[in-house]
Amino acid sequence: MVALANLLSASLTVPVGFGLVAPAGVYLAGLLFALRDLIHEQSGPLPVLYALFGGIILSGLLGSDQIAAASAAAFTAAELIDTAVYACTRRHGPLVAVTVSNLVALAVDSTLFLLIAFGSLAMAPGQFVGKVWMTVLAVFLLWTCRRWTR
Repeated sequence: MVALANLLSASLTVPVGFGLVAPAGVYLAGLLFALRDLIHEQSGPLPVLYALFGGIILSGLLGSDQIAAASAAAFTAAELIDTAVYACTRRHGPLVAVTVSNLVALAVDSTLFLLIAFGSLAMAPGQFVGKVWMTVLAVFLLWTCRRWTR
């Protein structure tokens, strides 16, 4: 998914609402934040890091070196921050941990990615909104699944 998000982001933009646009990989990148928390919950942080770095290597092989470098820096920083915030907030339950860790990490990820990939924060509001939509969706799905399994 990292590689596909990077390929989409290299040349396309998408509307995210409120008159904002973001690189086209924004929705996949936002989904990755929620998925990595679920994987982290089930298997720990190492499988998440292996998958992340595999996606970054594939991105470099298939697409733009600049986008791959931006993705590597942004995802690595965001992953470390997400893991730390998730661990600190986990005692409040997975829904709180996913929400808080995603919001903090996606802000870091968006800022670093846009600066390195495009040299501008012009799409930062759209990038943030697009990733928040995916966090809201993921939290809603987690909440729904937890209610059904009780």
